[in-house]
Amino acid sequence: MVVAYPFNKTGTLDLDEAYYEAQKQPGLVRVQMPYGEPAWLVTRYEDARFVLGDKRFSNAETANHDAPRIRAEMEPGGINSMDPPDHTRLRTLAAKAFTKRRAEELRPRVREIATGLVNDMVTAGPPVDLVDCFALSLPISVICELMGVPLEDRPKFRVWTDGALSTSRLPRGELMANWEDLRGYMRDLVIDHRTAPRDDLITALIEARDEQDRLSEDELVELCVTLLIAGHETTSSQIPNFVLTLLDHPEVMAQLRSDPTLIPGAVEELLRFVPMAIAAMFPRYAKEDVQVGTTLVRGGEPVLVAIDAANHDSLRFPDPDTLKVDAPPNQHLGFGHGMHHCAGAALARVELQEALRALLLGLPRLHLADDVEWKKEMMIRSPQTMPVGW
Repeated sequence: MVVAYPFNKTGTLDLDEAYYEAQKQPGLVRVQMPYGEPAWLVTRYEDARFVLGDKRFSNAETANHDAPRIRAEMEPGGINSMDPPDHTRLRTLAAKAFTKRRAEELRPRVREIATGLVNDMVTAGPPVDLVDCFALSLPISVICELMGVPLEDRPKFRVWTDGALSTSRLPRGELMANWEDLRGYMRDLVIDHRTAPRDDLITALIEARDEQDRLSEDELVELCVTLLIAGHETTSSQIPNFVLTLLDHPEVMAQLRSDPTLIPGAVEELLRFVPMAIAAMFPRYAKEDVQVGTTLVRGGEPVLVAIDAANHDSLRFPDPDTLKVDAPPNQHLGFGHGMHHCAGAALARVELQEALRALLLGLPRLHLADDVEWKKEMMIRSPQTMPVGW
């Protein structure tokens, strides 16, 4: 039997019951997304780690198939649609900018930005929109400084990113124009950096392109686009998600305020606990017959890995639907696993930790001031606007 997919609904952060039902099945579940061919859906933790880490599953093969997807249009390529050796070559370049050491070196600046944003909120007075005044501003400021992107161009990013991650049936012309505007912006920025080099990530990538011949011009532009979107969108969405979750758990919020040393562990638990995605993304194609649990996935068949469901697998996480911020490290899959593990995970952790620290300590009576307006027809679930007071 083939089941209609995705399961998760917009306007909530609940994990749909269909995922729990799928975990009770003896094997993988066959699902049908709105477009593309049917796929196997992975919902259990051990199966997820296996598929994400096994080189017999290919991301690049999606280009040769009618891949399962939410939108009618096939998504542009990029590093997430590559296999080694091309993936290894590009990821190695990008990863140098996002090492744990580099992220920790950036922590004082991230804290300065986060504290400044909270002070600006206090000066403006409640209510303020947490999304626009804090959640978007913090990661965008950081990634702009890291890459060498003018901060005054920030408003453009929200338009481009919303278009890139939208699940709506945008007219083909509008969708393509959105991507070309973003690529065109990056091409112009690369030209500007090539003319006037700076001490930033774009200049470093240009040097790899021009001097070491490790990137084609198109790869350079696509990598910059990917880093710009990935460098702020997920974090800016998780900040309000985390705050909403903590507001639903006031005892946990009080625990973190009384002992801020728990915040790093709380971020890890929240990354596990909050199911942000509407659906599993980036199908992987089996290059040969592969046994996944009790299911034989035939060569040429696609597999979707539902990370949010795997993070709520009771076989791996006892009492998975209880938020436990003082629990030990839990090896969640919030940043993926294997060769496509998020290259910016260390920086995202620093940003999320400093965001919670600034909000919890700087706004001791933080609360919702009005109804939350949710993003609609997007691949990820998060507030579009979130009025708060304190």
